[in-house]
Amino acid sequence: MNHHLPSRDRLKQLSEMMVDLALKAGAQQADAMAVEGRSVSIDVRAGALEQAERAEGSEIGLRVLIGGRQAAVSSSDHSPEAIAAMAERAVAMAREAPVDDTLGLANPGQLSVRRDAEGLELAEDAPEPAPAALQDIALRAEAAALAVSGISQVESAHASHSQRRMWLAASNGFSGGYGRSGHNISVVAITGEGLGMERDYAAESRAFASDLPPPEEIGRLAAARTLERAGARKPPTGAFPILYDRRVAATLVSHLLSAVNGSAVARGASWLRRDLGAQVLPAGMDLIEDPLRPRYTSSRPFDAEGLPTRRRAIVTDGVLQGWTLDLATARKLGMESTGSAARGLASAPAPSHSNVILTPGAGSAETLMREMGRGLVVTSMLGASINGTTGDYSRGAAGFWVENGQIVHAVNECTIAGNLREMLMTLVAADDALAWRGAEVPSLLVEGMTVAGA
Repeated sequence: MNHHLPSRDRLKQLSEMMVDLALKAGAQQADAMAVEGRSVSIDVRAGALEQAERAEGSEIGLRVLIGGRQAAVSSSDHSPEAIAAMAERAVAMAREAPVDDTLGLANPGQLSVRRDAEGLELAEDAPEPAPAALQDIALRAEAAALAVSGISQVESAHASHSQRRMWLAASNGFSGGYGRSGHNISVVAITGEGLGMERDYAAESRAFASDLPPPEEIGRLAAARTLERAGARKPPTGAFPILYDRRVAATLVSHLLSAVNGSAVARGASWLRRDLGAQVLPAGMDLIEDPLRPRYTSSRPFDAEGLPTRRRAIVTDGVLQGWTLDLATARKLGMESTGSAARGLASAPAPSHSNVILTPGAGSAETLMREMGRGLVVTSMLGASINGTTGDYSRGAAGFWVENGQIVHAVNECTIAGNLREMLMTLVAADDALAWRGAEVPSLLVEGMTVAGA
């Protein structure tokens, strides 16, 4: 492989070579991905550098199909001899795989005309930030958190940058690729000590450095959230309304997205499997997917099977419009792919979402809290027991207890439970969704869930 080629051309050549060698080895169809990336990550603590990491690498992945059988393999060895051996191995593996007649590449007529991410602004055309510049950002974030009275220490302050480029080629004629850049800042702050210690964090990530908030703002937010946790105790046990703060409200939507994923629906393992065309959210509420949002870190111009991505409604006016499908799950269900395939280098495609937006409400989260009267505001979650088939839901939670519409104390170590179908039908949305998130979801009030606390 010619390492003097620009990375885009090198990845294209690698991907197309894998497909050619797979067909020579006996595959009927094949698709291949080549990915290269590099990242620099800096962690500081107590005003000094604690850890600096630089990672660089390129990986290749090949999927072969033979008469309804498939196999996927990956490697970091790019020599033609290694790729030829990888293709032989994949073909041998595929011949032993179970038959699934829904497997197969897209027809050429289904393929995306777009073969790059032009106009989506996914990759910043700027020099990589120097480690010293990232360290300065992390130190500024840490200093801002420590400057807030009551913060005893900062557990970690982190700044990182990554660049990644991928290319996808397939025997149906598809060949396309694009790059991404990422910038991240995060801070974890601590207040108190011993058993009274509480921690919280703030973090932001963007494709473009200029879209990030100042590091001081992230440090101060981590400090403010941490101080609010001081004196946390368990809430009472009973049935109460719960306000999911915008920090965690997207998890509710993620359970809905899991239930409309074609993989779960095709297996009969979704609590929504019989609800296409039925009401699943309150009237007036839409859930939109838009993979084409410029500068968003999870946007994509085409999916992992080379199909065009598009803005689409998953739920309109509370009514479920469709499943999220790749080619195989679409064929299983007698439908068309929604251009939603994602895959790893050594895995087959599977449906996935990018950039979902839930209709916001008219009032603030504070207004919803006042209307709630007595109940729980949830700001963080841990552990989950979700029954995908029935929608039964139980999660560990922490946040704040509310009496007479006002926060009275922080809450830790409680469990909240309910049934997703019933919970989602009672949602009331606030107007506070944050931009730049893969799921743009405001704070959500849920009626009558069970809280297990003190």
